[in-house]
Amino acid sequence: MGVIDCNGVRLAFDEAGRGPAVVFVHAAIADRRMWEHQFRALAAGHRVIRYDWRGYGGSGDAEGDFAHHEDLLALLDALEVERAVLVGCSMGGAYAVEAALAAPDRVAGLVPIASGLTGHAWPPEMVAQARERVHTAVPADRLARYRAKEVPVDPADAAAMARAQVLWQVAGPGRGREDLAPEVWEAAVEMCRGAFTRLWSGPPATERHLDPPAKGRLGEVRAPTLVVNGLADVPGIQEVADLLTGGIPGARRLDLPDTGHLPPLERPHEVTAALRDFLATLR
Repeated sequence: MGVIDCNGVRLAFDEAGRGPAVVFVHAAIADRRMWEHQFRALAAGHRVIRYDWRGYGGSGDAEGDFAHHEDLLALLDALEVERAVLVGCSMGGAYAVEAALAAPDRVAGLVPIASGLTGHAWPPEMVAQARERVHTAVPADRLARYRAKEVPVDPADAAAMARAQVLWQVAGPGRGREDLAPEVWEAAVEMCRGAFTRLWSGPPATERHLDPPAKGRLGEVRAPTLVVNGLADVPGIQEVADLLTGGIPGARRLDLPDTGHLPPLERPHEVTAALRDFLATLR
């Protein structure tokens, strides 16, 4: 692991291989470990980089005013990467899209996986389902105090919230824990537990997004794009795959059956093969 200064925060990262650069941007419920298979496999022909967002994993706290896509571009600068293919999952996909809009000359290709999209409002039924299936894992009064950063985090609460989040999102609302391999369940819960612990215990912070937001600017994306969608993911998230595929000129799409919100972790071989094929088209 390396650590490097970017936009006033220390970002933890791993780097391997030589060749065209590929940068992996993790999901909000995970950290850079979710890319283990892709990172190892693609290092054979590429310079691969994975990093933890500020406030995650081995990186410094999210503090003050910041934008994740600016951190991503600052990481490219710090590591002297002129152009890279950006591969992002969940909100990591949203930040990769923002980076492609903010600095199109720096992005050689774009792969949003189970992606979010800044400027897009989640449908009310998805928000209600999250409240019912995830937020109830921790008593409402304690959850409010954690969000206000008023009390120390009880590790049991972080673990309970993580299990509920992984069941709803990584397995998917129509599947159960038994649909995930034990090692996938355990890795996802461990990463998600760490994410909630850092979120609830870190200093106050204000996240900014690209302005104007990405949702209304998808037609401006110039990078070749592959959109990856898990067909067992939350329906509201799958709707974003429709927006990205329809809005980004020339975007291709891959739908993975029986796959939830973290395809790189749940379907590592399939996602790696798709990335390898996509990268081959950029040469």
